[in-house]
Amino acid sequence: MNDYLEFPYVRQVYCVQRDITQMVSGEFRSETVYGVTSLSSPKADPATLLSHNRHHWSIENCSHYVRDVTFDEDRCRIRTAAGARVMATLRNLAISLLRLAGTRYIPPALRFCSNDRGRPLRLIGLATA
Repeated sequence: MNDYLEFPYVRQVYCVQRDITQMVSGEFRSETVYGVTSLSSPKADPATLLSHNRHHWSIENCSHYVRDVTFDEDRCRIRTAAGARVMATLRNLAISLLRLAGTRYIPPALRFCSNDRGRPLRLIGLATA
């Protein structure tokens, strides 16, 4: 593939065709997306490539969606210096700690932790009892 594409380490190009039905409106649409990977054919057959593609969306759903919806990150007004990066890091830390604690739904877990200042500290091992 490197003879055809100016993309470092490219080994395969693949195509995924999706048929999507919106749950609320019932609207149907099709889309075609293309991907590039550095994995060779023996290391990544079509099933493996599809699994990697689906895993990409699990990251989006587990982290970015929570940051956008639960923490309303898009409307954050912090813009100076490294403030936005620091706040994103703190949000990711909170999400990760709650996930490690076994929570599935972040909003109720945040409410649960906000009712007692000691709960978040116990999650990171800074408080006892």
